[in-house]
Amino acid sequence: MKENIGNRFSKPLRRAIIAIVATGAVAAPAAYAKPANNLILVPPTDLPELAQQRGEAMLLHTIDRRTLLYIEQNQGTRLAILDVTDPGHVKGEGSVQIDAPGPFDFVSTLGHRAEVIVIRFRQGQGSAVLDLRKVKHPTLTTVQGLTLRGTTLALGDDGFTVSSQGDSIGGSTRDVQVVDIATLGDLNHVFDVKEVSEELTKSDTGTTFLLAKNGLYEIRRPAAERENRFREQELMQRYAGDGS
Repeated sequence: MKENIGNRFSKPLRRAIIAIVATGAVAAPAAYAKPANNLILVPPTDLPELAQQRGEAMLLHTIDRRTLLYIEQNQGTRLAILDVTDPGHVKGEGSVQIDAPGPFDFVSTLGHRAEVIVIRFRQGQGSAVLDLRKVKHPTLTTVQGLTLRGTTLALGDDGFTVSSQGDSIGGSTRDVQVVDIATLGDLNHVFDVKEVSEELTKSDTGTTFLLAKNGLYEIRRPAAERENRFREQELMQRYAGDGS
């Protein structure tokens, strides 16, 4: 006959256990504990000093399992850096002065290179590239000659295009500027294509075609073409090995 579990404890001991549970002396497992609040609003005064100043724009950047929050301050001339990996313990990581002509907005990352950010200055002051590879010492490179304001499209990791505000619906056209970030130090790094009516990209080679009033423009990405040829060769070798 199985022993009744309740009989394993004396009546006084059972009463003591019931009393302890009733008073909450034994904490419930965290997974079953009901949180005191569904939302917690943390004011600037409870955050590091870097967070207690007015900002223009923000960017979250994740690297090596850390998430950093960059806050644009002082009319674009300073970036404050906060480590927000643990929301309960936000830490100040310092600030850096950058050579920006004025406030700007973070537009997009450059392809798969999350550490390279395209930014656009306000009041029509052009665009630039923000390099976050040194997370505590970001650098800013202004793109001379880039004047258009509109949709930004990354050309993989090699550059980007900026289109004017117009669209290609109903036969209207827009202007496009092409930026090769590998040649930002050279004079000829922005290419203008006028009156573009349509834009298509071939995904495997990264080739972009611009249909303009005076004909077709092709934007090639040799590095992406080489990678595609390498992938095709690997596939051919794999199929040849399976057939043998």
